[in-house]
Formats: sequence, C-alpha cells, structure tokens
Amino acid sequence: MNLANRITLVRIFLVPIIMVLLLINVDLKPLAFDDFSITWNQILAALVFIVAASTDGLDGYIARKNKIVTNLGKLLDPLADKLLVAAVLISLVEMSKLDAWIAIVIISREFAVTGLRQIALLEGSVLAASKWGKWKTAVQITMIIALLLNNFPFAFLHFPFDQISAYAAALITVYSGYDYFVKNKNLIPVA
Repeated sequence: MNLANRITLVRIFLVPIIMVLLLINVDLKPLAFDDFSITWNQILAALVFIVAASTDGLDGYIARKNKIVTNLGKLLDPLADKLLVAAVLISLVEMSKLDAWIAIVIISREFAVTGLRQIALLEGSVLAASKWGKWKTAVQITMIIALLLNNFPFAFLHFPFDQISAYAAALITVYSGYDYFVKNKNLIPVA
C-alpha cells in the first residue's frame, strides 16, 4: 500500500462524508445574502468535494513520479472517481438541484467506458485518459461545485452558470464516451 494508493483510498472514504453532509438536514441557520441562501452543510460538502476531487490528479502524479504505479492503483483510481461523481450526482438529484437525466447520462457513460477499459485490460492493454476525458472531468467537477454552492457567485449576477455547466457536462460527457468507443472499436467484439 503505497502513498498514491492511500490518497486514492482517502478519496473513497470522503464519499460517505460528502453524502452525509448533503443528505442529512441540520437545523443551522443558512448563510443568506439578499435572495441568495446556502446551508452550512452544502458549504462543507463543497469543500470536502474539492479536497476529494483534487486528490485525483495528485495520486496519479505521485505514482508516476515515484514509479510506484500498481495494479491496485489502476483499479482503485477510476473506481474512486466513479464513486465520488456518482454519489454526488445522485445526491444533487435527490436535492432537486440536478435533472435526473443528466445524472443518468453521466453515470451511464462512466459505466460504459469502465466496461471498455476492462475489455482492454483483458486484452493486455490500458486505455489512458484522452484529452476529451480530461475535459469531461474538469467540466463535471466545475458543474458539481457550482450546484453544491447554489450557483455562487453567479447567482448575484443572475447568470445560470450552474445550469449551463450541467448541460455542458452532459454534452462533453456524451462526446468523450463516443470518442473512447470510436478510437477503441477494435476492442468491441462483433458477433
């Protein structure tokens, strides 16, 4: 169990903490300015999410830099990413902050690409993240933070950045999934 894998495990252990913060109602007075309001739970959940999301690049960087890339890390890292994103998306749907269809599109793409990666592993190769996959991750994280923070600071400008980022995340998620499958169609068995 090296440092990179420990960081990945921390990301997995932060998932239930974020969910508790989002889904358990605590009767603390929300933080409010004019017509903007946000619960302390959401602020804490957003901070924990930012910490968890930032460990994604950190664990991979440490593993590559120190030449400690392991099969366990190759398995845990994408699993941790999927757990984090899926748990928060489902929580946001439950909180009526995200349309269910967007969460379904994003989670379905994650399962499909994970399946393709598993096929590649069985064939003896590893599918590296594409530039579209990296953009997809960045847009999804941006969207999640905007939704967790009730569109702060854009709410003061009456600009629906959170909703625009949700649609952008859905579009880039679909395109990045399409890109993975087109570039790796040789891995898909045709009967």
